[in-house]
Amino acid sequence: MSANPKQQLRVHIRWMIQRDMPEVLAIERASFEFPWFEEDFISCLRRRNCIGMVAEHDEGVVGFMIYELHKTRLHILNFAVCESARQRGVGRQMAEKLISKLSSQRRTRISLEVRETNLPAQLFFKQVGFRATSVLRSYYEDSPEDAYVMQLHYKEDTYPLGTHHQRINRLAS
Repeated sequence: MSANPKQQLRVHIRWMIQRDMPEVLAIERASFEFPWFEEDFISCLRRRNCIGMVAEHDEGVVGFMIYELHKTRLHILNFAVCESARQRGVGRQMAEKLISKLSSQRRTRISLEVRETNLPAQLFFKQVGFRATSVLRSYYEDSPEDAYVMQLHYKEDTYPLGTHHQRINRLAS
């Protein structure tokens, strides 16, 4: 651990590949009480509309995101950052990358479900512009917990994370 655990990390975000699976599974197991298994990742990623991305720092995976492409929205299925890289901008950079894929013409929102007991995730998604829109009662198969549905809507010329630099990145990508 570095002397300043809050120092921001610049990461390279790329598509997830097979050799990332051991690191992704380690982050998953360390992050969740009810983690996905390797088979869950593989079956999801084999679907045409399911995408995996990883955040890499110093040639190691420090975060990942699995999301689905739908006609008018993106849906986050799984998202985690390794404990040593949390609160260092890794999740924000991954969220910004996904938000940059929204447009007024095609996919106009991102949605996800988050456990009612996962306050850190709720706060993180709120910080990057998501809002809780509804509650799904007893949503999870592995527990009686409710889930909050959180969404972020595309806004023309209004970027939830707010800098002119991001607008240029969106236009360039």
